[in-house]
Amino acid sequence: MSIIAQHGEIFIILACLFGFFMAWGVGANDVANAMGTSVGSRAITIKQAIIIAVIFEFLGAWLAGGEVTNTIRKGIIDPELLQDDPQLLVYGMLAALLAAATWLLIASMKGWPVSTTHSIVGAIVGFAVAGLGAGAVDWPSVGTIAASWVVSPLLAGTIAFTLFKSVQHLIFEAHDPFSAAKRYVPMYVFLVGFAVTMVTLTKGLKHVGLDVGFGASLLLSILAGLLVAGLGVAMERRVKASSRQSDQFGFSGVERVFGVLMIFTACAMAFAHGSNDVANAVGPLAAVISVVQTGGEIEGAALVPWWVLVLGGGGIVVGLVTYGHKVIATVGTGITELTPSRGFAATLAAAVTVVLASGTGLPISTTHTLVGAVLGVGLARGMAALNLRVIGTIAMSWLITLPAGAALAILFFFTFKGMFG
Repeated sequence: MSIIAQHGEIFIILACLFGFFMAWGVGANDVANAMGTSVGSRAITIKQAIIIAVIFEFLGAWLAGGEVTNTIRKGIIDPELLQDDPQLLVYGMLAALLAAATWLLIASMKGWPVSTTHSIVGAIVGFAVAGLGAGAVDWPSVGTIAASWVVSPLLAGTIAFTLFKSVQHLIFEAHDPFSAAKRYVPMYVFLVGFAVTMVTLTKGLKHVGLDVGFGASLLLSILAGLLVAGLGVAMERRVKASSRQSDQFGFSGVERVFGVLMIFTACAMAFAHGSNDVANAVGPLAAVISVVQTGGEIEGAALVPWWVLVLGGGGIVVGLVTYGHKVIATVGTGITELTPSRGFAATLAAAVTVVLASGTGLPISTTHTLVGAVLGVGLARGMAALNLRVIGTIAMSWLITLPAGAALAILFFFTFKGMFG
């Protein structure tokens, strides 16, 4: 206990610094993924993407970020095994944050879209095995998380495939694609508004003291969806049909209508991403604060302080602004050629998948989800539409992430143990 009493303030300061560094990595790497489709399809500029992300990532992290934070913080290691040595949990969580953040810095410099969830889970497992032995890891929990890495790209890919096929059938194959776009696009906008409001109400607002029942949440989400759809209709009225010789669909106006829609899906994806991935930065940070403030008590669940979510949201924003452009290029233009309608299907599918996961507390990887969704849209146009070389590089970077996070965490864990222990 004395180590925690002696160095408690230092531990909290280090945890805040490393948590901010980790959140920076999430912003530089993961948010760039979330915005990649919008920028790649030329629906919005990189400057607009950053503005949208700054606002909605922060709101997602702050309002809806707590459910997944609990899973990351207490789902991987059995807290009972650390009751006698609470300082080991502190070293481990500090090491995990620093290890995952370091790996994200390397990946972002290379322009690889890796998973921040992979990074932090790998790092926590690495420290637990090295410091406490393999028995300390809750392997069924890790198994559930690992399964979600396969499920999320498959689910997002399937939703994206279906969405894009519906767009093709209802709009592009219609006798008058432009009129069809005007008719059906409000329905898609409604979906965006509904999905995001639902997760905010059912899971997010508990942190700010509001607990809305499921029935009321459903009703409010439908109203919010209708409101957003109305806004979409008002915006799309400004888009005029214009036939171009060079335009493969016959109407560039149809894609311009989807360009309007991409603004909504970019907001939805940023919000969904903030709610899901802030956990990677603030989960271990919340664990350190909890242990230090209780004088070494390791509790199963402790509320995440509101300022911790603000710190995480702030770090994400700084990361995107300073270093996000490299990964945006990989996701937006590398995998398959995106137009606003394809980008829309991919982004909405990814947002819905992330919202479902955030609602159930499953820490999925936004990266895998989004890449899965982009692949789904590409497959809807046939295998030839995919750039298999880029996909191979992405797959390789995904495979390296877990062992890299674990190895770095083991190194940092023994460093902290030597310094304070």
